[in-house]
Amino acid sequence: MKKMLLTILLLCLGTPVLAQQTSPANGDQETMIIMPSQDKENGAVMEGATDMNASGAMMQDMQAPVSEPGQGAFAAIAEIVAKLKADPKTDWSRVNIDALREHLRDMDIVTIDSHATADPVAGGIRFAVTGAPDVIPSIRRMVTAHAGVMNGVDGWTYEAEETENGANLTIFAPEKDLLEIRALGFYGLLAGGMHHQPHHWMMATGTNPHG
Repeated sequence: MKKMLLTILLLCLGTPVLAQQTSPANGDQETMIIMPSQDKENGAVMEGATDMNASGAMMQDMQAPVSEPGQGAFAAIAEIVAKLKADPKTDWSRVNIDALREHLRDMDIVTIDSHATADPVAGGIRFAVTGAPDVIPSIRRMVTAHAGVMNGVDGWTYEAEETENGANLTIFAPEKDLLEIRALGFYGLLAGGMHHQPHHWMMATGTNPHG
């Protein structure tokens, strides 16, 4: 398969290719030179079975042994786009992939570029999440949205407040749950649950999941 794809690519670039075939007469291998088809008027390589369209079609049909497309946000968008295209009822006038991309960008920035510390408070734990000036807006959006979505889940109360350098997320919970909350930390809590997927779907289809 690799040799076939390489041959097609070289032909598309107008490069002669050495190839081998078995002679039907004696079974011996014969070497031949395959020349790309030329347009008689201008000498350009003609479009046909060996052009880039054919190569692209072959790539579409190939079954790769891997599924990860290379980047998390790209993978999330690709999955949703595939679902939208597969559904004949999709209302394309409402689809907003850009909104989803911005949210995924916030997730990436907060996860990688912010800093969180934990301090005990009466009946709970407060996480102070901070970052550089260009990270602060993402922190505030993520903390506020997460508190709104998760408030009341598992009997825990979430409160969010903006600070000068980011935002605080305070979680009030029964004493028996505080060890779990501290162990998970801000980032473990942020990633917990399966609410992200339906929220991403809502964003992509033109609905604001955060009100």
